[in-house]
Amino acid sequence: MLDAGSFFDLTTFAHKEVFSETEHVWDGLKNLRSYMDGFIAPPLVHPGLTRGVPLRQPLILHHGILSCSREYEFVFGDTGKGGLKVLQNGQLLRGASVIMAGAMLLGRRIYIGEGALVESGALIKEPAIIGDQTEVRQGAYLRGYCLVGNRCVVGHTTEMKHSIFFNDAKAGHFAYLGDSILGAGANLGAGTKFANLRFLGGTIQVKGPDGVIDTGLRKLGAVLGDGAQTGCNSVTNPGTLLGPDSILMPNTTAPSGFHPGKSVIR
Repeated sequence: MLDAGSFFDLTTFAHKEVFSETEHVWDGLKNLRSYMDGFIAPPLVHPGLTRGVPLRQPLILHHGILSCSREYEFVFGDTGKGGLKVLQNGQLLRGASVIMAGAMLLGRRIYIGEGALVESGALIKEPAIIGDQTEVRQGAYLRGYCLVGNRCVVGHTTEMKHSIFFNDAKAGHFAYLGDSILGAGANLGAGTKFANLRFLGGTIQVKGPDGVIDTGLRKLGAVLGDGAQTGCNSVTNPGTLLGPDSILMPNTTAPSGFHPGKSVIR
């Protein structure tokens, strides 16, 4: 009941290997570093990507090659629905991604998929994986070991660290996610915060159907199953597990432990 398959449909997730040979859903976070350190992708290389300096002009990523944007035109539609379009001399560059001027990428181990958009003011530290048609919005802060699936949103002033987004997961506004997992189609209301560290120290324990389990993790935020949602300004205590299609109501603090699918926490 607390395994990854009870929270997520793993069949459509390109990075399901991170959950292989795991007993509990949070064990995927224990595997995250080694999985991402072993992920092989062409490094992002361009003179404009000077470490610690925001981009002075937009860059286009197409077929693994970064180039300046002087000769391109942009159409900024709904990124998650394939609405971002890049044209060169009137010809559509299918699958091209855009990194806007003012974004900052720290390190070369940053993978960006097709049709993705990184907006001005976003800061991404390596390693990071950003899937196809995903939008990293202005002011987003990805602090390393961030694994983001396809058609996701890492929103305005959202901070993400050592966390996983399944496909179509969205944290659109003012969120904090540390050591956490969002299932497919999960959505965070504005101002959602996932606390991931106990005040009193020690490893985080999770109360499940069969008793209390020591996760062995000093930091563990929240796990939201597929289709789960949080309301605006909601908070989760360290080690909160929300089953699929659960709802955390606005201005509510979720107690730590396991909450079965379709729970409504008020």
